[in-house]
Amino acid sequence: MGSGEKVFVYEDLVKHKDRADCWLLISGKVYDVTQFLEEHPGGDEVLLAASGKDATDDFEDVGHSDDARELMKKYVIGEVDSTTVPLRKTFKPQASTTVAQQPNDEPGYLSKILQFLVPLLILGFAFGLQFFRKKEKTEN
Repeated sequence: MGSGEKVFVYEDLVKHKDRADCWLLISGKVYDVTQFLEEHPGGDEVLLAASGKDATDDFEDVGHSDDARELMKKYVIGEVDSTTVPLRKTFKPQASTTVAQQPNDEPGYLSKILQFLVPLLILGFAFGLQFFRKKEKTEN
């Protein structure tokens, strides 16, 4: 952080997340993108959804061009004190200690079949009723 830029705490960043005042945190840098909201090719909602948090992953997942990265430089207002940024919560699947069940033994197997068959039975019943009603009318 010795670059001479203004240093913000994460709590400051969180306060700037609306159309009138929108800041983003990307790779440790703080950007005031309020003036860019209308110009953003993906729309202002994309930027607003990424404000108030660390938007680094959101930014990198899109795969921005070199031109976009160059354009960002004019919106930098400082950097964030990394000690104030909350730790990211990452999902780590737990190792399963249970034995895998056979597909036919799964408790949900029957319900999956019924989810398919019940609507078909109802539809068949409705068509059957309609058929017999028409048949009755033609006999009378």
